[in-house]
Amino acid sequence: MAPIKRVAVIQWHIKDLEIEQNHHKACQYIRDAASQGAEIAVLPEYHLNGFAPTSSQYTQQAESAPSYLKAYQTLARDLNICLVPGTIVEKHGANLFNTAYFISNDGQILGSYRKKNIWHPERPFLTSSDAESHEVLATPIGKVGLLICWDLAFPEAFRELIVKGAEVIIVPTFWTRHDASPESLSHNPECETLLLESMLTTRCFENTCGIIFANASGPDDQDKFLGLSRVVLPIVGSVGQMGCEEGVLVVDMDLGLVRIAEENYKIRQDIKSEGWHYGSRG
Repeated sequence: MAPIKRVAVIQWHIKDLEIEQNHHKACQYIRDAASQGAEIAVLPEYHLNGFAPTSSQYTQQAESAPSYLKAYQTLARDLNICLVPGTIVEKHGANLFNTAYFISNDGQILGSYRKKNIWHPERPFLTSSDAESHEVLATPIGKVGLLICWDLAFPEAFRELIVKGAEVIIVPTFWTRHDASPESLSHNPECETLLLESMLTTRCFENTCGIIFANASGPDDQDKFLGLSRVVLPIVGSVGQMGCEEGVLVVDMDLGLVRIAEENYKIRQDIKSEGWHYGSRG
């Protein structure tokens, strides 16, 4: 398998409850990514209808989620591109789950992941995948793990995927400037940018993996959404990154750097070794 993969990250100003408008925009951006030769396109978390869980319309839209997933399967097959269509809020019984899917370029769903680490304001509305294990998917771009937004803050999530052989971690996100408290922002108005940039770089090095990170954005909402969608690799850091602008970023991701980093740091080798210091700890 060739180590260089052409990757697209997509960000825009997602409108709450405007599911058809958001879906139409997503499809336009995916077509743009495919026209630039991207082998995979990744969308932000909550890309279909934003986050407005107190609205009864939000639950109704969650019930229609399967039809949009099928539309993305068709689009992936037609364009010969793999897709991680951000996350889709789905209703199962009385529960709402925030789910990311990996769709192959032939339209097949290769796997999915329900968000485990729910951000505090989400907890009254969404259900965590809780004890379900993190799984690695065999995909056309390599061995992939899926995480979502606040999962970034938990190195344990990455480590579980790395132990299972993940080379690339894909992280759809809906991260805003105001996820920081007013008190935090009074000390550093850019503290969430600092947090994201620090975590994304660190997670690549400490796990010898690549990360594809797609966040919401929008020039007419710059005070809220951060954007900063990017592709990050160990050794070199960001190989392409966005600011607050809407649009598509297509970059080449050299997975040979994952091999080089592992040969240098031997992280995977150590954590798989017999009697590893932390292997038996909870």
